[in-house]
Amino acid sequence: MVLGLRNFPERIGDGAGEPMLDTDNGEELMHVQPGVDIVLANRPRESNGTLYISTKQVIWLSNVDKANGYAVDFLSLSLHAVSRDPEAYPVPCIYTQIETEDEDQSSDSDSECNDTLDLSKIREMRLVPSDPSQLDTLFAIFCECAELNPEPHEEDEEEHNWIFSADQMEGEEADDEDYISQNPTNLIGEANGDHDLARTVLELQINDQRFEDAEEMEEHEGDSRHH
Repeated sequence: MVLGLRNFPERIGDGAGEPMLDTDNGEELMHVQPGVDIVLANRPRESNGTLYISTKQVIWLSNVDKANGYAVDFLSLSLHAVSRDPEAYPVPCIYTQIETEDEDQSSDSDSECNDTLDLSKIREMRLVPSDPSQLDTLFAIFCECAELNPEPHEEDEEEHNWIFSADQMEGEEADDEDYISQNPTNLIGEANGDHDLARTVLELQINDQRFEDAEEMEEHEGDSRHH
């Protein structure tokens, strides 16, 4: 899978056409929203398009220029939200952040401001419906489709959420020895091909002094009872 925003010229049907979906692999159209403008990063707003949301991706097609269209997979969307703050953007919209394969953050300004559009560097996208009352509906569909596309290694990470660092355990209150942190900071990461993830073990260093003190107190109480 290629991360990031991409051009989407594939259309079928008459008129402005509709997007060609990968129905052979189970992709289904979830929602069509006409009258949607698109804003890529800080570039000028592109008007008069139709938004198509499928089980796999978000597609915007221009109703004016059949060669103009964009698509991004849900796996590339790291965030989506409803924006109604005029200080963030003048009109209500769906705001999204996009993961890209290009990690050079310094090149953002060139992609956003120059006449040449480099989609591989676009990290923000806004979708502006002509009817703002549709924002909540669009957001709900985004959430539903995002759940259909979990991160590939999400399950592996959840399986190891019980592992935490020694520093974190030492930072807990001393009078609550049975307390275990529910917010682990050190997780087993993704295997990079050079290590066997199943054999990776994170050893916890626990302050043994607390347990020694507890044992001494118990012995002292026992001696007191005998006397």
